[in-house]
Amino acid sequence: MKSPINNMAQIEDYLSQEAEDLLTYRATCIPKEKLLLPGPEVIDSVFGISDRNVQVLKSLSSLYHHGRLSGTGYLSILPVDQGIEHTAGSSFSPNPAYFDPENIIKLAIEGGCNGVVSTFGGLSLHARKYAHKIPFIVKINHNELLTYPNKYDQVMFGSVENAWNLGATAVGATVYFGSPESNRQLIEVAEAFERAHELGMMTVLWCYTRNNNFKTKERDYHTAADLTGQANHLGVTIKADLIKQKLPETNRGFIDLKFGKTHPDMYTKLTSEHPIDLCRYQVANCYMGKIGLINSGGPSSGADDFSLGVRTAVINKRAGGTGLILGRKAFQRPMKDGIKLLNLIQDVYLHQEITVA
Repeated sequence: MKSPINNMAQIEDYLSQEAEDLLTYRATCIPKEKLLLPGPEVIDSVFGISDRNVQVLKSLSSLYHHGRLSGTGYLSILPVDQGIEHTAGSSFSPNPAYFDPENIIKLAIEGGCNGVVSTFGGLSLHARKYAHKIPFIVKINHNELLTYPNKYDQVMFGSVENAWNLGATAVGATVYFGSPESNRQLIEVAEAFERAHELGMMTVLWCYTRNNNFKTKERDYHTAADLTGQANHLGVTIKADLIKQKLPETNRGFIDLKFGKTHPDMYTKLTSEHPIDLCRYQVANCYMGKIGLINSGGPSSGADDFSLGVRTAVINKRAGGTGLILGRKAFQRPMKDGIKLLNLIQDVYLHQEITVA
């Protein structure tokens, strides 16, 4: 295991006034003893007794045993598919070097990541040079943003076989749970994940909620713990080996939006208003941590990116999560600064003083 570059005092400085609360909080709802926590034996203890074939186990091991977090059970992943999801111009104008997808791969390698997520085109173009040097995760569906008026629908951009041929360790896909197209997406992705497992690749699901009615004048429930938690539960049901989810920022989506089914204990015994408890509810919906939860880093906000990245990583780790998948905060700045940020996030998971709450 690598040694941290940043010491605890530096981590605390980034957390500022929240440092004591986030680093010393003791979870009061779902106890950590009920969770399967990340660790060196996670592949054997979870997937070694599953129906995943030997080739999938090798792919899982390849991802979990690469980069600075190798062998810890934690993951640091660089995702760059925003050129499609958010337009290339808006994504890469802050650093035009990343119009060249080779620089995306270089950032992941130099930044000590476990793996890199990108598109068929970008990864296939450099497969022979890099597929054996860092695990590739091919994003197989996207929401293209050129249709007018904009729509929000994930469509397939290539085949699982194509991902396998270019040397991918894993395939990734998004389902917009709550959208009118979610049933079709769910079927497509479930079939794709089954085929990926047959070929020996692991599977990663972006479990996003998407419905205009989830956002009211008072609050945006797309990041509510109850809605995102249920999205996670649907994701693990189609045999995702890893769940990507936005950090929860609120709760009571089902109640306030007046749909779905709830139980009072969801909001009184299983969660509180504390961000670590809200994130732990997401972890619980991933089969009590047996399927890893990686939270997304979110958009770049400039100077605050380092502090926000550390905050998200601390919440994820202390909640029982498996790591961070951080893209725009890293690639929308000079490469040396992106590497510095990735290493800083990884140090949160390397510091043994930062424990599960």
